[in-house]
Amino acid sequence: MCLWERLVSNLFRRFERAAHSRPDAIAVDCHDGTEYSYVHLLELVAHRAGALAALGVGRGDRVVVQVEKSIENVLVYLATMKLGAIYVPLNTAYTSRELQYFITDAEPCVVVVEPGLVSTVERSLDVRAHITTLTSLANTGAAPMMGTADVQGRDLAVIVYTSGTTGRSKGAMLSHDNLRSNAEVLIESWAFGAEDVLLHALPLYHVHGLFVALHCALLSGARIRLLTRFDAAEVHAALRGASVFMGVPTYYTRLLALPDFPASGIALRLWISGSAPLLVETFDAFEQRTGQRILERYGMSEAGMITSNPLHGARVPGTVGRALPGVRLRVRKSDGTIAAAGEPGVLEIHGPNVFSGYWRNPEKTQESFTDDGYFITGDVASQSDSGILTIVGRDKDMIISGGLNVYPIEVEAELDQQTGVRESAVIGVPHPDYGEAVVAVIDGDAAIASESELIGALKERLAAFKVPKRVILIDELPRNAMGKVQKSELRRRFATLFEAGP
Repeated sequence: MCLWERLVSNLFRRFERAAHSRPDAIAVDCHDGTEYSYVHLLELVAHRAGALAALGVGRGDRVVVQVEKSIENVLVYLATMKLGAIYVPLNTAYTSRELQYFITDAEPCVVVVEPGLVSTVERSLDVRAHITTLTSLANTGAAPMMGTADVQGRDLAVIVYTSGTTGRSKGAMLSHDNLRSNAEVLIESWAFGAEDVLLHALPLYHVHGLFVALHCALLSGARIRLLTRFDAAEVHAALRGASVFMGVPTYYTRLLALPDFPASGIALRLWISGSAPLLVETFDAFEQRTGQRILERYGMSEAGMITSNPLHGARVPGTVGRALPGVRLRVRKSDGTIAAAGEPGVLEIHGPNVFSGYWRNPEKTQESFTDDGYFITGDVASQSDSGILTIVGRDKDMIISGGLNVYPIEVEAELDQQTGVRESAVIGVPHPDYGEAVVAVIDGDAAIASESELIGALKERLAAFKVPKRVILIDELPRNAMGKVQKSELRRRFATLFEAGP
């Protein structure tokens, strides 16, 4: 990488540089057979930027996007960055009730939703933002071809909402420098180049699919084979000719469930897993079936990627590798001292990829950083003598199901409002497909609804990935001497709940 590229902080200018270096090469090919060259992609992005500008979007404005995955989704993301505006991706599973909170908090200039949601959003949300769709932006006539805004590396590029264990979701503020530095390190660490073909089956509202996958490919001039969703059979067929695949552990368990996986003609150089712990059993089964070892890495919304197993050399199952270049790690015990090798503690991180804080939440920002500038991740980890990191668990009982974060307090708040529920405790237990499954354990009375009725009620108020897969009624929740519910005891009690299958 040349010195000029390292000095360019604006992430979109880095993409422009890569695109101009190979304008006629295919940047994206879609499942329907449509192909987009790098020069064509630049033209379309400029048009979408003009369409957003016509709605009033400028430098520093927020653009909230809750849409299904498509090439248009990619174009609007890049167009927002080109304008120097701030992109705010939202999970498509969020209900209108949840959407209202995010829009109120972000105060966007524009909200982009699916066509069927425009009138619902306009009716239910008291906001001044323009409500539009990807189709409307694409069909905007005579939109000015916008130039690239002169933003600096410290300027915000994205706000990613990440749930907390108390209170409402928080918006992690990521700058151009945060995203650019992380992308450049990953491109070098994983040897991304123009000859690569990335099979992209991840969602675009998540750090993994939006930043890690898109940035690694587009900034290195590679080709993206864009699937609108993960379907094991479709992914299996699309793997021919690909060189890199990124997925969450659930993707790998579902591919391994296909009797003919891997088919002949599949010869990828790199399989990457993240967003949730990869079971050692899955790692071993994949190696036995394919002869290749999955590369597991570790990251989070507040910092992008933090560690990675090596491209070349031993990949230790059950670990997430060493700190990426430029990232510093330390593990601190509950008494405030630094943990010795092998001892568990809360992981703290420092580096150019680490976010600046939470959107309009200075109190939470201050308590999330140490006095010397390390971010307190809340993840419990241990580090070997050689620097290899193992994620032991998650502080505050967070659950990761299918690669998506679920915070129990949000689900419990909804359950506790249901008739007959005295108190609920939401936990994560091992699941053969999702890694962890959300399970609700309830202390209730005779008026309580059935399991199916409770789950049905939650489906109307929460995104599908947050809804418990099981609701279990018990006589009394286990507590410690201080009266606190012992979730660790519940996790032990129900650890084998899904061993016989989902």
